[in-house]
Amino acid sequence: MAEEKNRPVALVTGAGRGIGRAIACRLGAEGYHVIVNYNGSRQAAEATVEEILAAGGKATARQCSVADQDACREMFEEIRKEYGPVAVLVNNAGITKDGLLMAMSEADFDSVIDTNLKGSFHCIKYAAKQMLKARKGRIVNIASVSGILGNAGQANYAASKAGLIGLTKSAARELALRGITVNAVAPGFIETDMTAVLDERVRKAAVDQIPLQRFGTPEDVAGAVAFLCSDQAAYITGQVLAVDGGMAM
Repeated sequence: MAEEKNRPVALVTGAGRGIGRAIACRLGAEGYHVIVNYNGSRQAAEATVEEILAAGGKATARQCSVADQDACREMFEEIRKEYGPVAVLVNNAGITKDGLLMAMSEADFDSVIDTNLKGSFHCIKYAAKQMLKARKGRIVNIASVSGILGNAGQANYAASKAGLIGLTKSAARELALRGITVNAVAPGFIETDMTAVLDERVRKAAVDQIPLQRFGTPEDVAGAVAFLCSDQAAYITGQVLAVDGGMAM
């Protein structure tokens, strides 16, 4: 346990697969004890943990719905007691419930906002309390180019990600005097399970919008996150870094 507490703690929400897994593995390689948060699939979260352990890092899976404020409070307190205060928070957990605006149900709108935006608010709130005592910390929110450009059929998702950008900037202003930086990374089209199901016509149309003419990888996003969590980014806060091949410029 003493060895565990010597490692700074990084919590990555929604880290069972895709971008979240790549971020968790990268932070594990950077020397953090990574808390791999998940809501639905324990098996996927444990696979992330195993990948980090196999590479010589430290990781633990932790179930919690970030949309549940009480559950978030309990998770952060348990992490603090077991492993030490959270030094890095990456708000990656997110869901989609796509549909045209005119046909979108209130339940589908609310559930996306509750997880993607409100969930990030909950985690920032409880992480900041621990970081304020330490007078340092890194918070990185995973937004999206959809929150910058908008996207037809994703009014709820785009609204949640645009809101997350506003939350990033407000939190950055509030927490800066205590040495805590808050930034956002906005991925574009990334090679994940979600984009793997796109048919060739849709995929070509997407690539045509990208100056670099390809989809990114989860590791591209993880690299940007690792930089924003590093000492090299100590003078960067309130920023939105698009990892999108130039799509949103």
